[in-house]
Amino acid sequence: MSASQRPAHFEDSRIRLDKLVVGSWENNVFVLRDKATGEAVLLDAAGEHEMIIPVAKAAGVRRVLTTHGHFDHIGAVTAARDAGLDVGVGGEDASMLPSYDWVINDGDVIEVGDLRLQAIHTPGHTMGSICFLLDGYPILFSGDTLFPGGPGNTAHGGDFPTIIKSLDERLLTLPADTIVMPGHGLDTTVGTERPHLQEWVDRGF
Repeated sequence: MSASQRPAHFEDSRIRLDKLVVGSWENNVFVLRDKATGEAVLLDAAGEHEMIIPVAKAAGVRRVLTTHGHFDHIGAVTAARDAGLDVGVGGEDASMLPSYDWVINDGDVIEVGDLRLQAIHTPGHTMGSICFLLDGYPILFSGDTLFPGGPGNTAHGGDFPTIIKSLDERLLTLPADTIVMPGHGLDTTVGTERPHLQEWVDRGF
């Protein structure tokens, strides 16, 4: 089934956002499309390239934004580049990828047609983790930095105090109605998660 035949994860007169769930880790892959220009971007070439690359190409994707370099989020990077898509990644995670085209820095604005995505460096899950905030919409792609119920795992090369600082200073300061779309599982909101920050600190994960 093509992306256009699936129910959109979010859609209005300006944008269409599709969510694909791939691989044994059930990674969320998002395709964000600007309807006015037909341009689109893929967030995390996570895996199952035989499915996501045709969907991406049909949607008008030209670039891939990588939230972080863990293996389950980059399984289709080589296939994406072979298909002519440019792959971007946070600098500290660049060495984790088999290949890439450019480095995404904190504060970078990625243009997708008339849409704008702001890159927010949120180290902790990995040191190069990047979240992406859609300008003009209450939508945040949080990778594995923030999930319903807390931060991402920091046991595999991450750092818990660092991810807590990223959440406290960079993500949980966003408006309460901001929809958080993580790298796995269901959406949540900043307002739902923000009151629980101290609980996460106290439990230590």
